[in-house]
Amino acid sequence: MLEWIIRQAQIVRPQGVLQADLGIAEGKIARLEPEIAEPARQEIRAEGLHLFPGTIDVHVHFNQPGHTDWEGIASGSAALAAGGGTLFVDMPLNSVPCTLDAESFDLKLAAMRSLSATDFALWGGLTPGNLEHLPELAARGVVGFKAFMSNSGLPEFPSCDVATLYEGMKVAAELGLPVAVHAESDALTAHLTRTLRAQGKTTWHDYLASRPVFTELEAIAQALILARETECKLHIVHISSGSGVALAAEAKAQGVDVSLETCPHYLAFSEADLERLASREVAGLRFSALTKCAPPLRSELERELLWSQVLEGKVDLIGSDHSPSPAHLKQGQDAFAQWGGVAGVQSTLGVLLREGWHRRGLPLEAIASLLAEAPARRFGLEGKGRLEPGYDADFTLADLQQSFTLQPEDLFYRHKLSPYLGQSFIGKVQRTFIRGQPVFADGMVRPVADPTLIRPRVELPPSPASFDPKESP
Repeated sequence: MLEWIIRQAQIVRPQGVLQADLGIAEGKIARLEPEIAEPARQEIRAEGLHLFPGTIDVHVHFNQPGHTDWEGIASGSAALAAGGGTLFVDMPLNSVPCTLDAESFDLKLAAMRSLSATDFALWGGLTPGNLEHLPELAARGVVGFKAFMSNSGLPEFPSCDVATLYEGMKVAAELGLPVAVHAESDALTAHLTRTLRAQGKTTWHDYLASRPVFTELEAIAQALILARETECKLHIVHISSGSGVALAAEAKAQGVDVSLETCPHYLAFSEADLERLASREVAGLRFSALTKCAPPLRSELERELLWSQVLEGKVDLIGSDHSPSPAHLKQGQDAFAQWGGVAGVQSTLGVLLREGWHRRGLPLEAIASLLAEAPARRFGLEGKGRLEPGYDADFTLADLQQSFTLQPEDLFYRHKLSPYLGQSFIGKVQRTFIRGQPVFADGMVRPVADPTLIRPRVELPPSPASFDPKESP
């Protein structure tokens, strides 16, 4: 007997939306039919609701071990589930230690297995000091290697010089795994920051001036050249500008194996919002860095260009880059000194529904691809990301007729801070299932019984033909 039947929901898949019954058995989608005649142990009448594949967020910083006071696996993954998410990929920093070798991977894996509310995967790091550890990280099951082309803000995770990035990409290509890059020019951003700070400039306008669009473009161009030369799979994280997407999309059209990620905050806000939200009060406290991030928010012109690239299908996937911190790090007068990072993992689907589908006509099918199918495909997450028989029963039910205003008490984050507080959304998440287990319903999160590390299916590049001296002329 089927364990669950979700009856007559609007099933959202990249190939279209259809009203159907979805049957679950042994944690997987067993049936997807116009109507399933037999009963199940439990049923949900879902007329009027949309059933999306569970969001796969490939870019989060849950900061554990080491910085649990910033977020933590339990609260971060609960927020993911409440927002319709079923799987996250945790970045190798801001945890202590950073995930740079087998030992640090094992520490994080143990914490994930004991605390996560959802399934998960892990990134490894690529820094000047750990090239020899990339194979052991691959053997442990990382989805790829994250590198910074600019200062990460953490001395324990230094940026990659061009030689290190080149050598790291060669190793990653041999291992069949992608390299993800934070693409900002270290030389240019450091020079501009030093110059402005030496002049005593500390406003938000000055912070934006220290990281202009061309510093992102310079780094993207360099990463694309190295990826072409090494034949490494490249993933460019949190592209903030339409110009950046255009540059990378052109190289992709010419054969570079590159995937492009942007974030909800670049689609929801412009640089004008950074200064506007600098006077925001939450629960009686004033915070001025709710939307500080790197790369920073861009001009309204760049935001519109970024949206046009999303609507044209040139952006592959959306990741939240959820990177919270304690409240005191978000306060002060010096824009450079305040900790950057946007808390948003719970609002990704909401932003895409409001800003994309409702306001700009982004098809629901495209949202299913951006948030689930494309991340699973790019990173080899087998059994995930699709609403098809044989795949894990990972999905969320949302009411697209229901609007709501996000309040602090709605957030599952450790710190009830988000630039989306007080904003109206449509498409309230009603339930989230992971491998057929209900993990979010009625405003409550019940962690999945056996949170699982999802290892990538690795497709190694073809080996070069061996040289046989007998065949040489």
